[in-house]
Amino acid sequence: MKLNWGTGIVISIIAFMSFIMYFVITMSTKQGYNHDLVTEKYYQKELDFQQNIEATKNAKRLKNNITINKSKEGLIINFPKDFDYKKIKGKMFLYRPSNKQLDFEIPLSLSNTYLLVPENRLLGGRWNITISWQYKGRNYLFKEELIY
Repeated sequence: MKLNWGTGIVISIIAFMSFIMYFVITMSTKQGYNHDLVTEKYYQKELDFQQNIEATKNAKRLKNNITINKSKEGLIINFPKDFDYKKIKGKMFLYRPSNKQLDFEIPLSLSNTYLLVPENRLLGGRWNITISWQYKGRNYLFKEELIY
């Protein structure tokens, strides 16, 4: 049997379509290719977005905002010194984009003007830090990306 141009084009189109279908089915069904959302409660977070904008504006208006320093013990999160640290309430969320099992949240209970995140909780790599805190009825939000 002799192949002509038409037969060759049809065979190559069928082979290409078969490859694409195999690739799509493999990527959608195999457990090794995990397609997690950034957050499980995506729509709820979207509704809270305006409150986050206001809290971020409040934080940017501060003379001294939160600062983060690395040390041998871990991360030191310094709160503004002109605030009474005993009246600061809130939580800190550390998000690891590459692995959601490493994410954790710490409630803010300060015994000084700083908070120490122990080094054993942090692996090397990129972290997104979100600190949501209140002081005298006003909400503040601090976000930063860092490489530890």
